Amino acid sequence: MRQLMLLRHAKSSWDDPLADDFDRPLNERGQRGATAMGDWIRSKDLAPDLVLCSAAARTVETWERLTLEAEVKFSPGLYHAGPDRMLTALQKAQGARVMMVGHNPGMGALAAMMVRNAPVHSRFGDYPTCALTVAEFDIDDWADLAPRRGRVLHFLTPHDIENASPHA
Repeated sequence: MRQLMLLRHAKSSWDDPLADDFDRPLNERGQRGATAMGDWIRSKDLAPDLVLCSAAARTVETWERLTLEAEVKFSPGLYHAGPDRMLTALQKAQGARVMMVGHNPGMGALAAMMVRNAPVHSRFGDYPTCALTVAEFDIDDWADLAPRRGRVLHFLTPHDIENASPHA
């Protein structure tokens, strides 16, 4: 079995309209969202073995604010990558649980492509900032990763975490 975690970067800042898109940092809401998502991941004992992360400032900062321990590979090729390029990168991965941190529209398209059934959640289709899908695949090697074979274990957004019951 292998588990795949697909995380879109947290909310980025548009404070400097002249800044290069690749260099945009997170805004305050994004910083809070990424921290909350990291707390949730730790609470579920879902830390990844390997992280494949776009090298853009907002994806790197999202990863850093999760404060998880894992091997990380930053890749400029994942910046605004489409689902096919992301799938190819994942098929070369190692470890039982791999996280990819990237951008829309590719990340949302990849999540929809990889799972058999979409989760019942109003935001899965638009895959908002800092959305996370955790899916399980009945494979022994990432080279065998293929579309429509994943079973969704979790899909959530920082908004879901903020609004969760303390008894959940």
